[in-house]
Amino acid sequence: MSAPPTAAVLIIGDEILSGRTQDTNLSTLARFLGALGIDVLEARVVGDREGQIVEALNTLRAAHDYVFTTGGIGPTHDDITADCVAKAFGVALPEHPEAVAILERRYGDDFNVARRRMTRIPQGGTLIANPVTDAPGFQIGNVFVMAGVPKIMQAMLEDVAPRLRTGAVVHAVTLRVAGVGEGAVADVLGQAARARRDLSFGSYPFGHGSVGEIGTQLVVRGRDAPAVEEAVGELTAALTVQGISVSRL
Repeated sequence: MSAPPTAAVLIIGDEILSGRTQDTNLSTLARFLGALGIDVLEARVVGDREGQIVEALNTLRAAHDYVFTTGGIGPTHDDITADCVAKAFGVALPEHPEAVAILERRYGDDFNVARRRMTRIPQGGTLIANPVTDAPGFQIGNVFVMAGVPKIMQAMLEDVAPRLRTGAVVHAVTLRVAGVGEGAVADVLGQAARARRDLSFGSYPFGHGSVGEIGTQLVVRGRDAPAVEEAVGELTAALTVQGISVSRL
């Protein structure tokens, strides 16, 4: 089986780092790519600073099959993502005729200088359709540049999906262990992980520091569905032997 495609996410914007805006795009992208069998292995958040954006983009695009950026492609002075992508690739940043036509149709007489900024696409880039506000994103090489507004970014993914090489989907099963914390299941979970290194085992506690039941969710992940199910059965049996109640979510 060939190695699954890998991806990185680059989130751009001072508003994320300041805490003014809470990012949800990483979660959306991770779920979208996971469903296509593409592993998100890295994510970074950088501010509206050219040097940081260019350095991060060049590092990520060299290390992964795909890079997805969000933010910084609007009409204002601090929307510098297109400029930075052009600099990272060493290409010019002209107005794209198709992007100009799209926004001329949308804005008519209100198509001003600021809005024309959104038609600048790095030389050699292709447009990503934006069915919400029309202002396009773009793809250049293995980099997909999209809006920061979650509703718009998510809508752009419809045009992105057909361009991607997919892999085998990761299967996941979640077990709920009630009444005990991670420490009570750590040894059993560690033994299971060592016995099946082709799978991923995760532990996620809940209820700590709040009124109500405490417990732990155990997640088994892998691309071989029968192997995941077998491991879940073995883990459940090992916990049950120790008197720990387990239910499947």
